[in-house]
Amino acid sequence: MKLFTPGHVILLISIHFATVCGYLNLFLSLPEVQRLLGLRAELFYVRNGIINNYALHFVVLIPSKIDSLHFTWESLVPGQPVSYSMMLETSNSAALPPPKLNISKTGLIPNTLQTFAVSLPCSGTVEGEVDITLIINITLSHENVTTLTFRRKKICLQFEKSTTYISMDSMPQFSNSVNIFYIAVCCALVLILILAFVVTLYYIKDKKTRRTIENGSGPTTTTTTTFLAALPRNSVNASSYGSFRRMPSYSLIDERSKDLQDRIAELTVQRCRVRLSSIILEGTFGKIYQGSYTNEDGTEETVIVKTVTDHASQVQISLLLQEGMAMYSLNHKNILTILRVSIEDHTAPFLLYPYKNYKNLKHVLAKCKVSSEGVHHTLTTQEVVDMALQIIQAMQYLHKKHLLHKDLAARNCVVDDKLNVLVADNALSRDLFPSDYHCLGDNENRPVKWLAIESLLHKSFSPSSDVWSFGVLLWELTTLAQQPYIEIDPFEMAAYLKDGYRLAQPINCPDELFAVMAYCWAMSAEERPTFTQLHVCLQEFYAQLTRYV
Repeated sequence: MKLFTPGHVILLISIHFATVCGYLNLFLSLPEVQRLLGLRAELFYVRNGIINNYALHFVVLIPSKIDSLHFTWESLVPGQPVSYSMMLETSNSAALPPPKLNISKTGLIPNTLQTFAVSLPCSGTVEGEVDITLIINITLSHENVTTLTFRRKKICLQFEKSTTYISMDSMPQFSNSVNIFYIAVCCALVLILILAFVVTLYYIKDKKTRRTIENGSGPTTTTTTTFLAALPRNSVNASSYGSFRRMPSYSLIDERSKDLQDRIAELTVQRCRVRLSSIILEGTFGKIYQGSYTNEDGTEETVIVKTVTDHASQVQISLLLQEGMAMYSLNHKNILTILRVSIEDHTAPFLLYPYKNYKNLKHVLAKCKVSSEGVHHTLTTQEVVDMALQIIQAMQYLHKKHLLHKDLAARNCVVDDKLNVLVADNALSRDLFPSDYHCLGDNENRPVKWLAIESLLHKSFSPSSDVWSFGVLLWELTTLAQQPYIEIDPFEMAAYLKDGYRLAQPINCPDELFAVMAYCWAMSAEERPTFTQLHVCLQEFYAQLTRYV
């Protein structure tokens, strides 16, 4: 397996080329790609006069926190001027004021490398998706005019105004910088004085209280309130993994936040109504059966039954119930929700799920590989994108319900014969897929190679960490369930990710699809797209694919 190295890498190179008569280089520099995608790479739109049409036609998503774009170009025609003209268009001027260039809209392309910027600050008063089009006309002669069209989609949020990227050409004067420096110093001094005053008051009050208690002249119980008392104990990192440990694998904040026992009681059925037929998957202590359940009206329905063996520990039984009940009461066509629970004394619990010839997605992808019997089924790019869109819809629903998955992967999805995909919980996954989980010395098996950098380092989870895992899942779809980072030791994963390493582009994976993965693996969680943005992007790519079928 190849990994991105810290050196230069050329992305989005396509076999579909067109030639510009006036030789030209136009690309995104290494710092710009790293800022947008978190990768140490360069992205060429025109290289030595050759146009990369795929790169030009792909609509790039701009995270809401990024307020500018930077392009680098140079003319390769010695002694002959190459002129240009630019035009910018936007679809929503209320959400995004007219963009500005830091160079003139007409002029000559420089003969040395030059970077120009397009400023894209959101207004902060209107929320919306803004389509941005940059058109560059390059003229070598009256008969030789080439038009390059760059399309971007910027997500603007209401009341959000992020810091505008400042280019070298628009740096403020030194005197203004000095004034700002002195203002900042004064503000800091005032803040220090206020804090010192508050601490002094608290110290005096606390000393008087203690003296009163020691002299026995006050009440026996005294309540002292400080300005820190209102802060929760975990307020420094409210999204940390530790803050969710008292709950199942999902954070529950609505009506589903009942006690686990109450939820189980609502779904409990008699064991005599459940009949096991055949084993689908089996691990060391966990088993998944195909079976049937008899309803109260006497009708039978086919079900999936998750259970554990007789020698399973109480901890393993608790995990099965806790993780299996995580998606209780959800209702979405792309989510596998628990139907019933059967618990009786001295027997292993049964968790019942609907069954419509579902198979584990990871196993289905593995069967698509070439084997001694030949190819089981060849997945097309269109089918891969369609499955990815279904998973995105499930994740949009989960996040709308304020739930985090924390273990999104092919092993935790099921698929039927028509490639309808359902996202499932992770109950028994550690036992059934032991090679996907690793313990890093903290007595906890975690899906290390699917976790976002902040989840790996700080056990911090958010919707953005689910987006990172989705990027790895998309990589699984395109590689037919290869193991990510197979050559990397789990203990070295955090260092590899911090150094900018990412999974390499799979063979036969379109550049557009790999660009989506790269967006999901941005180092900063704020720079990753949301599932709504991913849906817009992949839906457009899917529409392009269907046009040529």
